[in-house]
Amino acid sequence: MTNHSETTGSSENGDIDPTAYDRHTNPEHQLTLRSPAELADALPYLLGYRPEDSIVLVALHDRAGRGRFGGRARLGIPAGADDWASVARQLAHGLVTGSERRGTRPEQMIAYVCQEPAPGESGRQVMERLRPLVQKLRTECGRLDVTVIEALCISDGRFWSYCCSGQGCCPVDGSPMGLPGTSVLAAAATYAGLQVRGTLRELRARLLPWETAAALQQEVALDAAGMTLVPKILDDASRADVAEDTLDLARRIMKRFALAPRVTGVLHSDFRDDDLLAHDEAAHLILGLQDRTTRDRAAEWMESDDALPALRLWRALARRCVGPYGEHAAAPLTLAGWVAWSTGDDLEAREALAMALGADPDYLFARLLHQACNEGLDPESIRRCLRAERVERAEGTGAEEVSGTGGATRHGEVVAGAEAADGSVEQGVSTPVETPAPSPTASPTPSRRRHRTRTPDLDGVPRRPRSSGADGRRSGGTDGSRPRTPAQGTARPGNTRSRTSGKGGSRRYDTCSEGPRPQANGVEGEG
Repeated sequence: MTNHSETTGSSENGDIDPTAYDRHTNPEHQLTLRSPAELADALPYLLGYRPEDSIVLVALHDRAGRGRFGGRARLGIPAGADDWASVARQLAHGLVTGSERRGTRPEQMIAYVCQEPAPGESGRQVMERLRPLVQKLRTECGRLDVTVIEALCISDGRFWSYCCSGQGCCPVDGSPMGLPGTSVLAAAATYAGLQVRGTLRELRARLLPWETAAALQQEVALDAAGMTLVPKILDDASRADVAEDTLDLARRIMKRFALAPRVTGVLHSDFRDDDLLAHDEAAHLILGLQDRTTRDRAAEWMESDDALPALRLWRALARRCVGPYGEHAAAPLTLAGWVAWSTGDDLEAREALAMALGADPDYLFARLLHQACNEGLDPESIRRCLRAERVERAEGTGAEEVSGTGGATRHGEVVAGAEAADGSVEQGVSTPVETPAPSPTASPTPSRRRHRTRTPDLDGVPRRPRSSGADGRRSGGTDGSRPRTPAQGTARPGNTRSRTSGKGGSRRYDTCSEGPRPQANGVEGEG
């Protein structure tokens, strides 16, 4: 979904997850949210992060006369009021149809608008300014025969209910939000080991290009690497050697990352990784990954003890796509999104893939993965295809192929380190490889044989960095599957139930304490 408050291709894309009900059907440990205040406090736990400048719709499904939270949909608030009607229609239609595809059409909705005041503006003024937007949301949901039973505005540490019909029951200046972590739902999420991950802005900051003095040094390294690698990538005789050199270098750096001492905090973790990666190494990897077959082989590092070092490497490379090389970030961002999705972190996956499409809207691999992730598909079918590719390649050479951080494939098995729930690593875990039947989900992983037989005509021609025009948008446009190189010399909380009693129209919201899925396979957490 496109966020109309940003320029085309912005990473501030919305997301829809219609599968929340399906993933959280445990009827035990139900909680009751008895007021709009508790419902406002629940929003970060519904999404897994604290939304900013966002419109959020949350579906409610009726189960035995009681409601449960279902899917959620979010879009950025458009800057111009002229876009509000189309965004409201897009958001309501996307959530309802997405839920219908899962067989759980929502009966009711809860709407949120979240925005901090502009300079000189109060929270109450934000609430009044966004009132027409909320009305459009309610109207669009009504067209789909779904009632919005509550609509809240959250701004400046306070909240307002647009559905309050009583006189004098709600303060004119809004009700203060509770202190973070003090609600019943927060306690339940803490008990379940879940945490809110901050804001999307903080998550995206880990993937944005450098804007420091070091960015110029990295750009010089990219220019120099382009002069060396471009001719080799264009030459069929040396193209395979460049791919092997790129993958070997990536394995060495992943091992370097895996052996580095742990640090506390996201910012310090990223600084550590940046210090471990030299400018010339980053340049070689960024340009080498523009080759589609090299990128597909790198996508095999998506589980076990390969996943965390690979994710750290793809993040670090995305931060090195500076200056005119911004479009080159599509490859490492897509790989970061793929590893995050494969290991259960849907939030980072959606953001990384949206940013990849922002860097290159035509990048096919990112488009397919972003759609599959948003539709709640299981990444296992893609993982099986990648495992089978690795085994087939190893059998073709008659030798084991070493994985990124020490695992190996041999004789129809994938052998790698497996991270236990307590954080310890158990080595030598074998998983039989199953070759799946063709499926739509497996389409993002092209056949290895096909790559070998294709001639590198236009599909193999590297592209120059796009120059920015006067309007700040890059010119040109090509298929995202083509390699690109530079010019030479340059706790989701669980299911919430909602009830409206017959006395006074008071609302009750019951929720299960089960929250978002924990991150799997050792994926680095926030904080």
